[in-house]
Amino acid sequence: MSDFVQSVDAAMARMRALFPPTPCQRNDFLSDRYGAEIWLKREDLSPVRSYKIRGAFNAMGKALRADAAQRRFVCASAGNHAQGMAYACRHFGVDGVIFMPVTTPRQKIDKTRVFGGDTVEIRLQGDYFDDTLAAAQEYCTEVGALFLPPFDAVDVIEGQATVAAEMLGQMDAPPELVVLPVGGGGLSAGMTRYCRAQSPGTVFRFVEPRGAASLKAALEEETPVTLSRVDNFVDGAAVARIGAHNFEALKGFSPDDVMTSPEDRLCETISEMLNVEGVVLEPAGALAIDALRDLDWGLWAGRRIAAVVSGGNFDFERLPDVKERAMRFAGLKKYFILRLPQRPGALKDFLGLLGPNDDIARFEYLKKSARNFGSVLIGIETTEKGSVEALMARMTANGFAYQDITENETISSLII
Repeated sequence: MSDFVQSVDAAMARMRALFPPTPCQRNDFLSDRYGAEIWLKREDLSPVRSYKIRGAFNAMGKALRADAAQRRFVCASAGNHAQGMAYACRHFGVDGVIFMPVTTPRQKIDKTRVFGGDTVEIRLQGDYFDDTLAAAQEYCTEVGALFLPPFDAVDVIEGQATVAAEMLGQMDAPPELVVLPVGGGGLSAGMTRYCRAQSPGTVFRFVEPRGAASLKAALEEETPVTLSRVDNFVDGAAVARIGAHNFEALKGFSPDDVMTSPEDRLCETISEMLNVEGVVLEPAGALAIDALRDLDWGLWAGRRIAAVVSGGNFDFERLPDVKERAMRFAGLKKYFILRLPQRPGALKDFLGLLGPNDDIARFEYLKKSARNFGSVLIGIETTEKGSVEALMARMTANGFAYQDITENETISSLII
């Protein structure tokens, strides 16, 4: 048995003082859909509703065993890492200072404070995360506190690997394929290393949000790279640069092993799992389930597959946006700029083109582009796939000029 496996097993045993193993369950809904044996490792059911508690607990515990006088820990996070560290601080009875951006939603601040209780101080500093991180690291230097990284640290990786140790003990046989979400790479680095030692026949596929595919970029360049632009919608996995320690563990994989999930499609997966299975997922937590759509089912049908559900800290204030994006991905909602003639009966003529399942969700005059025409922002919702395309064909046939701006990020961000 390797030293790493022994260390992970020991970390898992210590973790039982904090929380029981998270469930690893065969999911009938997904198994029936894909014709395979789909298991879900439910990290959304940890005490802080994500796997981040594992790395924080392990790193903090090892630091205290090395130096019992170390009583103050610091992190920079607006999400799951902050909550995991807060929970660990309360468990060990040490002080924690958590730096969060000023723009952090109140719900996340309150949850972190609940998990940490009197042991945790929350400091809101910086409009952007990079500013928050710099403030946290400067504070550590000033007061001699220990900074706890969210993913790029050996002890954090070791803690996250306990997900694999639990999973292998919970399944009736090792998975033939594991689908892993990737943000900074702590979970994937730990799980792949553990499984390679204990279940060498297991294959891995990684999944990143399409707007933040830092692992795929690093594997293509054969070195970590910083993405020039990141879509922050999948906030739990929107990382511009894979961690150095994490890439070292993952560099042997191919870019073809990494799948990317479109952010709007993720919304459809979140909505479906909520409505069908009653499972609440944050965007990052839905990545592995969403990526099942992209597997080669000619190869994987009938086989045993584990997908890691990494988190369920979903802010329900985001639900309208998730529903909107899911409908747009499914083709059930589109936005147009319509050039409407300024004459009596023109609007009635347009309304007559609507199908029986079409509904106007948005109607707003923007401006008159000429004396005889006006520009209208119009949103169409429907319940039947293909209905909006049929409406577009009728609009064209009847001489209505329009522009579909649904996927035009620049225009839609300004006026929708």
